[in-house]
Order: sequence, then structure tokens, then C-alpha cells
Amino acid sequence: MDINFELYKVFYHVAFSKSFSLAANRLCISQSAVSQSIKSLEEKLGCRIFLRSSKQVKLTPEGEILFKHVEQAFNYIKTGERSIEELYSLKAGVVRIGASDTICKYYLLPYLQEFNRLFPKIKIQITNRTSPRCLEMLKNSSLDVAIVNLPEKMPFDNIIAKKTKNIQDVFIAGKTFSFLKNKKISLKELDRYPLLMLEKNTVTRKFFDQFCKNKGVNVIPEIELGSVDLLVEMAQIGLGISFVPMDAIEKSRTEDEIFMLDLKEKIPSRSLGIVTNNSIPVPVGAQKFIDLLEKEILY
Repeated sequence: MDINFELYKVFYHVAFSKSFSLAANRLCISQSAVSQSIKSLEEKLGCRIFLRSSKQVKLTPEGEILFKHVEQAFNYIKTGERSIEELYSLKAGVVRIGASDTICKYYLLPYLQEFNRLFPKIKIQITNRTSPRCLEMLKNSSLDVAIVNLPEKMPFDNIIAKKTKNIQDVFIAGKTFSFLKNKKISLKELDRYPLLMLEKNTVTRKFFDQFCKNKGVNVIPEIELGSVDLLVEMAQIGLGISFVPMDAIEKSRTEDEIFMLDLKEKIPSRSLGIVTNNSIPVPVGAQKFIDLLEKEILY
């Protein structure tokens, strides 16, 4: 059957109020329009759904069965409306955020804390993946927003990005290489020592490889890892010289433990970006998080 929903709406209000006149008042239509709608619904269903008397309207057994299901449907609709209202008043919902471990730890934590303080009933769902993987998930609508190391060119047409923070990469080493402290060293000279890098599938590594190519230097790392934190730790214990974002060097570390090398070639800065999928609307909660990211950190 293909029955107009408006007929079920009239049926629901008549059955709920047990009155044609009360239903007409609630629906802001005439009583004759209510009667006509019920008659039309009965014709389409092929059965009587109301027993009419001068005092009250009663449901027939068929009407009772129908009302049981229609009432449930209306309750679902009301629940849906409440959910939308709560979502837009930020009393419920989920924000799906994608970012690498490094970005979460060194850039996002204050924002996540502040967002949770402002909107405690919005759940934060964080997916830790590399920046290229986050972009792929965003393209497939598995994330609402991602904070990534921006590639030179976006791999997907439906992704839009907004720069939010500059990143400065540096070479770091521990006391094993203290003889390099306060000494200017070229990229070519650096290749004499064991170098520790992120894996090739990361934006940071692609940036580094392009930097070396532009300088005409072929650098082959001795160790490749998937974690910036491990690169810092391994540099500290003397396994080699690591290429990491400057912000990854904790302030609590002393220069005796770890230091930045003075490279002759200037390493260009790169950018973090807020990225969204422009083929779907950004949910309200996610937009609030983006708005927060675009402001200065409060502390």
C-alpha cells in the first residue's frame, strides 16, 4: 500500500484524543477534513478503524492493531526530532576527529581539553592514523574533520584544507654526538652519521625527501620508524640523528640529554591544516571544534 502519511497523522491524533473535534483543533484543520481523512484511510485499508458514537470515538480491533504501530512510529519521529534539537543545542552527539599520534600529543591536547570543558555531552571519537590515511578516511566520510600535516597537493578533489599552524622541523641528537653541538653542518655532511626518519608513507618523510632532492643530496636513513616519540627517544640514547618537528622536543629535556643541530641549509617550515569533506555538511559539533581550533589556545 502507498498511503499518504498525512492520513496516518490524522488517524494518530483521533485515536490518541478519542475525539474528532480535539484532533481537528490539534491539527488546525476542520472537523469535516478530519472525517474525510479517516474515511479515505478506511477505504485504502479496506476495513473500519473507528467505531463512532455520539459520546466517544473508539478503535475497532483493526484500529487497535494499526494504532499500536502508528503510535510507535510517531514516538520514533518525536525521538528523532529531540535528537536533532539536542544535537543543535550541543547536548548530544559525536565528533569524529582524525589525527596522527604526534599531532594529538603536541598540538591537539589543549583543544580537546577545552572542547570537552565547553561541550561535555559531546563525545569525542579520535582515530589515530597517518595524515595520508586520515585524508582517505575523510574522503570516505569516516571522519568529520581531520588535522593533518598538509601535503604539497591534496590527493582528493572533495577535500578542502585550511592552514592552522606552521611546523618547523629540526635535526636532533643526544650526547653521543655532542661533538656536533654548536657546529654548523651541511646536509651532505650529516649523511655520514646514522639518520633516523619516519616511514616513507608519511607526509613528514615525503617533505624531507623532497627537501633533500631540492638540495641535490641523496640521504638514506639507517632506521625508519612510525613514531616521532621513538625518534626522539632513540636520538637521546645515541642511536643516531633524528628528523622531527621542533615541538616534539619536550621542554623538560636538558641540552645534555638532547640538542638541535645547526644545519647550514635552511629547512622550510610546513603547515598543519584542518581538513573537511566538502561533499557533505560538517556536523554542528565538528564545526564547533573547528571554530575552537581556529582560535588561539587559551593557555
